[in-house]
Amino acid sequence: MNQPEMQAVAKETYTCPMHPQIIKDKPGACPICGMDLVKKTAAGEKVTDVSLNDLLRPSNQYVLSSIPTVHIQQRDEPLEITSYGFITYDTRQVGTVASNVAGRIEKLYVKHRYQRVNKGQKIMDVYSPELLTAQQNLLFLLQHDADNQVLISAARQKLLLLGMSNQQLDQVVRSGKPVFTVSIFSAYSGHIHESSPEAMQQQEATGMKDVSLITEELQLKEGMYITKGQNLFSIYNPSKAWAVLNIFSGQAGMVKVGDKVRIVPETAPDKDFRAAINFMEPFYRSDSKTATARVYFNNPNMGIPIGSQVKAVIFAGARSARWLPEEAVLTLGLDKVVFIKKDDAFIAHRIEVGMVNNHLIQVLNGLNEQDEVAANAQYLVDSESFIKVKQ
Repeated sequence: MNQPEMQAVAKETYTCPMHPQIIKDKPGACPICGMDLVKKTAAGEKVTDVSLNDLLRPSNQYVLSSIPTVHIQQRDEPLEITSYGFITYDTRQVGTVASNVAGRIEKLYVKHRYQRVNKGQKIMDVYSPELLTAQQNLLFLLQHDADNQVLISAARQKLLLLGMSNQQLDQVVRSGKPVFTVSIFSAYSGHIHESSPEAMQQQEATGMKDVSLITEELQLKEGMYITKGQNLFSIYNPSKAWAVLNIFSGQAGMVKVGDKVRIVPETAPDKDFRAAINFMEPFYRSDSKTATARVYFNNPNMGIPIGSQVKAVIFAGARSARWLPEEAVLTLGLDKVVFIKKDDAFIAHRIEVGMVNNHLIQVLNGLNEQDEVAANAQYLVDSESFIKVKQ
């Protein structure tokens, strides 16, 4: 090798087409964008492979470049959909404490909202003239018509339907004296919420996820009158909960009941757990314009706070499709555009796309396996607004 040839080899350098400040003495990848380095031409080298017709073509349709290209690939791709949501009560477990009689609250054992109550726990004592009259009728029958079992049985049944327990009823029969108050017990375990019309309206306005904002004192007070059949309290069981996940419209068609999901609570990232999609709500929520999936799970051991945020990964199986890297597709409003290589230039071309998954985008129409597409469409434009494609 003579001296001029040795100097030519020594001067060979490689640079990045998009970052010319990157200069290496051997081939490789750009440390900034990852593109393959190309051989740097000497200053003043004459370009002979670009024709005048190429240079005169409109730049909004025809771009001269030598960036890497990719081909469309047909393969099965596992779908993993990232979703965000929140924890809320399982409304299937909601119970109601109601009054069977009209009367006055003599004693209230619930002191504040969200108080924990257990099944069988006493909620309040109520004085009811109706209940007092029914007891007196039973005692009258027992004293003056003890053989009339039909009327006595009917009188006992009426007291039970008015809310008196069997223990209280037996006490009245043994003592021969009526009790002036009847106790209302909880038939459920959980957190107690007031069921007054005002509280329920505020709850409906804010939604269950904001129920913790209702922190005013109880509207029910000792000495207040209640009506027959009035709903006094609602009891929510925090041990049974839902993870409500928001799914964007472009991904809603991929998710179905039974898909496995991994949920990571924001309050305890180390307590992530596996579950399955149990229900897909058949409408889009007006506040978020997203589809909603419900995941039912038992919460007593994890203790995830109601209303806390969660991140979820939904495993929706595999989908056989034609895929391109997401970077190869340029979004122009409703249109999706790629740059197809023709000789030494790239031409903007409209395509139809489907789902986006794991940085890959599904191509429905507009490309075939032989087309070479620019690996990164953003490198070929300065602004999305000027790109034009042929109809």
